[in-house]
Amino acid sequence: MPSITQSMSRTSGRLRVKGAFVALGLLTLLNFVNYLDRYVLPGVQPLVQREFRVNDERMGALTFAFFITYMLAAPVTGWLGDHFPRKPLILMGTLLWSVATLFTAMVHSYRGLYIRHAVVGIGEATFCIFAPAVLADFFPDEERNRILSIFYLAIPVGAAMGYVVGGVLGSRYGWRAPFYVSAVPGLLLALLILFWMREPERGSSERLTPTADRATFAGLLRNRAYWYATLGMAMMVFTMGGISVWLPTFLYRHVGYSLSSANQLLGAVTVVDGVAGTWFGGWLAQRWMRTNDQALYLVSAWSMLLAVPGGLVAFFGPHWSVLPGIAVAEFFLFMNTGPLNAAIVNAVSAEVRSTAIAIELFVIHALGDAPSPRIIGAVSDHSSLQIGLAVTLVTMLVSAALLFRGARFAPELHLAEA
Repeated sequence: MPSITQSMSRTSGRLRVKGAFVALGLLTLLNFVNYLDRYVLPGVQPLVQREFRVNDERMGALTFAFFITYMLAAPVTGWLGDHFPRKPLILMGTLLWSVATLFTAMVHSYRGLYIRHAVVGIGEATFCIFAPAVLADFFPDEERNRILSIFYLAIPVGAAMGYVVGGVLGSRYGWRAPFYVSAVPGLLLALLILFWMREPERGSSERLTPTADRATFAGLLRNRAYWYATLGMAMMVFTMGGISVWLPTFLYRHVGYSLSSANQLLGAVTVVDGVAGTWFGGWLAQRWMRTNDQALYLVSAWSMLLAVPGGLVAFFGPHWSVLPGIAVAEFFLFMNTGPLNAAIVNAVSAEVRSTAIAIELFVIHALGDAPSPRIIGAVSDHSSLQIGLAVTLVTMLVSAALLFRGARFAPELHLAEA
């Protein structure tokens, strides 16, 4: 018969596994709500633009305001995450962004909307830093690509729902109504996390050696595996951030769709591509990692390169080819979501993981989706939205080049032996 100690160990193991998947489920749902909230504005953008009578550049500046506060909050937030429990910080951030979204209906000036976006950025910075770090403490190195692929499936689904909620409700009830809908789920999930999610022990799932480059702040500054992945992601985020903000307007203005139809079609393409691309990229990387430690980087690099032809067709092809071009480009862009985030998480140890994710978020947004909507809008004001969107084709190529280079410095995971 098993000893009491063995029985307790098995029970403890089952509870730990159950707690890990409860956390994965709740954090994935919260990530879904996070992106639903973020993509409501692009869904109602022409309506907001009409009411406040602002040009494309000033509409892009709203996203810029969001990411400026997001980036400024990140360094402090990262330090907090490496020194204090993450669960209370996730709860506070969720409540802040949900309440700010709820009060959006009271905004009646462009300045008020600008301030609202800035406040939401502070709240969302906490969640986006702490959630991957918490999941990394629940799951070992060889599982993180698979787990983060599941977690980041929420991005396309949430973004698609943001387009649909914004476009459909905004067209029917005005642009303020969708913000009520997107605020409530965050408040409910905060309650579920409070009572159902436990805080994992920091570093409890680490298997890689905590070398100086991986486990100290000074080492982080010279960690080439981390920096190439971070800069490659920055260029990917520039691409995704820019096209996600401007594609509904592009379909509305240049292809002739109604606002509601443009958002519903784009939402459908995004959710199908996002789920299929994220799943396929995670699956491919997981299989390739059995024989190649560089797989996380190489899957991401090839997916960025293969997205370029779809973007060319979408922006410059005839009207009938726009949606197929978007579908092809988005599929390949979403392929790198799980692998690239897993590469960044695995490049560092638990001791500095929240700080590393905070620095990564600062960099990818400073170079990525903070400036890209405004840059695209400015180019659009001086030429056309097609030319503005074409800027993202260049950043796809730069991202691929960085990730191919970064593959040379990927840590040796030895996953075939795991």
